[in-house]
Amino acid sequence: MSIKILVVDDDTAFCIMLKTFLQKRGYEVVNAFNGNDALQELNKDFFDIVLTDIRLPDSDGLEILKNVKQLSLKTQVILMTGYTDIKTAVNAMKMGAFDYVGKPINPDEILYTIQQALLKSENKNSSPSKASAVKSPSSPLNFVKGISNDSAKLYDHINLVAPTNMSVLIIGDSGTGKEYIAQSIHMQSKRTDKPFIAVDCGAIPKELASSEFFGHLKGSFTGAVTDKTGHFEAANGGTLFLDEVGNLSYEVQVQLLRALQERKIKPVGSNNEVQVDIRVVAATNEDLSEAVKRGDFREDLYHRLNEFCIRVPKLKERKEDIMMFANHFLAQANDELEKDVERFDQNVIDLFLSYAWPGNLREMKNIIKRSVLLTRGAAITLDVLPPEMEQAANEDIQSDYSNISEEEAIRKALERTNNNKSKAAKLLDIDRKTLYNKLKLYNIDL
Repeated sequence: MSIKILVVDDDTAFCIMLKTFLQKRGYEVVNAFNGNDALQELNKDFFDIVLTDIRLPDSDGLEILKNVKQLSLKTQVILMTGYTDIKTAVNAMKMGAFDYVGKPINPDEILYTIQQALLKSENKNSSPSKASAVKSPSSPLNFVKGISNDSAKLYDHINLVAPTNMSVLIIGDSGTGKEYIAQSIHMQSKRTDKPFIAVDCGAIPKELASSEFFGHLKGSFTGAVTDKTGHFEAANGGTLFLDEVGNLSYEVQVQLLRALQERKIKPVGSNNEVQVDIRVVAATNEDLSEAVKRGDFREDLYHRLNEFCIRVPKLKERKEDIMMFANHFLAQANDELEKDVERFDQNVIDLFLSYAWPGNLREMKNIIKRSVLLTRGAAITLDVLPPEMEQAANEDIQSDYSNISEEEAIRKALERTNNNKSKAAKLLDIDRKTLYNKLKLYNIDL
């Protein structure tokens, strides 16, 4: 039975374009250009997925979400927004939205999010999505360490600091696996049998931060209909992981510093302090020392969090590990999608090794999962990969070669292609005959 998707957006051209794109991927798609049309479609038919803009001329995405949940608990709702409205996103998650995606829409991201939403329909135990403030760790830990020198240094640092009670600051680009490293530290610590509480600091509205971190009593403010345990108390005895800690407002940084110094917290509306015993691991994709210099991040909090620093290398810096990670994610995708793709075509391997991976491990995992879904044979081939990957890799290579001598460029191209002259000529954007002449000229013997 085909998957039915309702796309709701008052931008008619975009709405039709998204419908065409999804239909080409095998989905059955219906458009609605306002909230009223959407409600009529929802009352007429069942939809597996509803993709709706947050802002509509006669309604909004939250209203659509509420109507969907009244009609069908099984339908998954994904919100689309061109506005960085974290509070709306958090409210949507609380009301049962599966996820949200930002405009302009990235085709691969929307496909991946739809696939994840469909998987959640089948498996109610799927992990929370990105807008959730508290994130559950993957269990059991299932990851590949890698064999490069950078990987060896990384895991040496993890093994050294894990048994201590030192606060750890993990610095690395988005998608490099910072939460996995935090989990590894927790699992190898003396607190391993206690809670690991992961908090996405970017998903906490400033006005709710005190309640989120320290809890509140029923009736302490409008909307506090029950007592709430904060993240500090929930992590008592264990590890509190503060992801993207650089996103915290200055006022929240002050509250956090006080709690970390005194190891006591006071829930909103309470006069009683609660003693907490926690280890803090924080992560960021920005240079917090620069944020301190700019006055955006408190220096005393920075030093409190940075008792030990772990820097996570980018994926492109770990060439020896790339295919290890790729094969790991291939096995994962086969398991999740119940497929049996065996390997990567050699052209795909060459592309993986030359591509810069700006989204690091997260990007690789998503691309491989999408490719496994699209692959009908035994091997993943170039045609199921996003076309912009090859274009970006070629541009990076040309940029590399523009800053070195012709002889160095030829040697580098041959090294990249394992001395395959046809592929080296293609990388250099010359024909084979020209390459052979250059090899003789520079006395390059293969």
